[in-house]
Amino acid sequence: MKMIVGLGNIGPQYKETRHNTGFMVVEQFASEAGLAFTTRKMEAKLASGQVNGEKVLLVEPTTFMNESGRAVGALMNFYKLDVEDLIVIHDDMDMPLGRIRIRPKGSAGGHNGIKSIIAALGTSEFNRIKVGIQHPQKSSVVNYVLGKFTTDQRATFNQAADHAVAALFDWVDGEQVPALMNKYN
Repeated sequence: MKMIVGLGNIGPQYKETRHNTGFMVVEQFASEAGLAFTTRKMEAKLASGQVNGEKVLLVEPTTFMNESGRAVGALMNFYKLDVEDLIVIHDDMDMPLGRIRIRPKGSAGGHNGIKSIIAALGTSEFNRIKVGIQHPQKSSVVNYVLGKFTTDQRATFNQAADHAVAALFDWVDGEQVPALMNKYN
């Protein structure tokens, strides 16, 4: 089984915000794969099913961003998954808008959701797809990440989300992370 985790904050006030990039990508993947988030378990919304012959579990933690590790750690333990079977999608404001970067491991880079997952798993060696949202020019970081994309930004973000979803399908199909890095980074 492969576990795909999108990071974001729950609640209508956070829907479509830059910080909910992970949720938006995972929801697009679910839609394209014909899966629906119908279950709530271990502090997460879940969708599961077969994708190209592989069992897939899609996860949106309901703990808010800073405590995402609680849901991820509990689900990894419950399903007895190895970290190689996990990929996490999240926003990265230190990358230009519209860029994606796939990594097999790394530091949290100041991202509190990733910090929480590292703490829960006891390792930073898990796959991730970072989606660039760009650093704010004038507004505070908090207001920026919790704000919505402008119309122009949304078009660029949508292209990045399409690439991230394509990379997820390739990962589920068995492509290794180094090959995905060469293809999508």
